[in-house]
Amino acid sequence: MWKKALSAALLATGLASSAAWAEAPAPYQITPELEAAAKAEGKVVFYTATDVAVAEKLAEHFKSKYPGIAVQVERAGSERVFQRIGQEYSTGIYNADVIETSDAVHFEYFKRQGWLEPMVPQEVADKWPADERDPDGNFAAYRAHLSVIAYRTDLMKEADAPKTWNDLLDPRFKDKMVKAHPGYSGTVMTSTFVLSQLLGWEYFEKLGKQNIMQVQSSTEPPKKLAQGERALEVDGNEYNVFRLIDEGKPIKIVYPDEGTPLAVGNAAVLKQAPNPNAAKLFYAFLFSLDAQQLNSDFGGLRSFHPDVKEKADRTPLSKIKVLHSDPEKLEPEIPTIKANYEKYFGT
Repeated sequence: MWKKALSAALLATGLASSAAWAEAPAPYQITPELEAAAKAEGKVVFYTATDVAVAEKLAEHFKSKYPGIAVQVERAGSERVFQRIGQEYSTGIYNADVIETSDAVHFEYFKRQGWLEPMVPQEVADKWPADERDPDGNFAAYRAHLSVIAYRTDLMKEADAPKTWNDLLDPRFKDKMVKAHPGYSGTVMTSTFVLSQLLGWEYFEKLGKQNIMQVQSSTEPPKKLAQGERALEVDGNEYNVFRLIDEGKPIKIVYPDEGTPLAVGNAAVLKQAPNPNAAKLFYAFLFSLDAQQLNSDFGGLRSFHPDVKEKADRTPLSKIKVLHSDPEKLEPEIPTIKANYEKYFGT
């Protein structure tokens, strides 16, 4: 019942503009007073769609910087995080302090519902691109990554590997691919929308006949490659592939000629955060150079912080044809995307 009501609300408000949002609050810095208030609360609850190993590593780094504040990481796919917040807030349950998903539509919806607490860390005000933060201060882009094709180099020769999205329709790749689901993953919701606009739904209809292994999160296809269960992934996230390559796994990324979808993970503090000071401290920490560099080095995530140094063996975004998604155009297409996906992939 709740999911149907939420879907109706999304459609009803999907293209509605923000009537009269308050001006963004003044930027804030981490002060001894904020640290003391956060330590008095002793805990922050983080709902996130980032891979659990990366999120937990970040939480450990926070705890080392601010002893006495526990971080409870609640990890799920973006669409599940979105549903959980919607269900909790619709029934007056307030468990989470800080939220992060890879589907930008979610934050536009939460903003319209008035569920976010506007705040702007000084680092965001000083260094973030204007188009990667909400003008009213409700959220900002905490991370970004690409939805990529990748393959096992020990199971597939480079000459035989796909070079384009359309190459995946070749019969030689049947039974060899693994793919994540747009009903669970915000990354894959974004990439499915972008590619359906670029290639048409006929492309997915043909792809669905390739007997693809279906998983949920965009974190899973890279892991299936690592385990050797499939030789080729369709749309796993780039950052997990980076991490596996760093571990020595024989995997190579393909950035198709047509372009590669970009997924942006926004973060925000919730209006009814049970630990508001710890939430404010943790939120500022997420955008710090320390946290952003850790995300890049350990997590393989892309950052909008201009001072982050990427590893030399990674292809810079400037060398990749990136496909961007417009949340306002994506939002009303969500029911169509889910229906077509079920029709073509049987799940």
